Amino acid sequence: MYLEIITPEKKIFSGEVESIKLPGADGSFGVLNNHAPIIAALKKGIVKVTDSKKHVENFEINGGVVEVLKNKVIVLAE
Repeated sequence: MYLEIITPEKKIFSGEVESIKLPGADGSFGVLNNHAPIIAALKKGIVKVTDSKKHVENFEINGGVVEVLKNKVIVLAE
């Protein structure tokens, strides 16, 4: 699936990923390929991104919103 993490200043990540763990406002949750469509609020925490080679990257955010639709994930982060 394709992921973009965007802040008001710049795009901090874009590319194909295997899984994403997000700090949801109501608790952490993960997103895998073919996930159901969702829009959710995010709280301060770490976005954990794993690519197809099992390389993990962590991005700290101060909250925001995530949209998952048709294997494209957009995180609008503070």
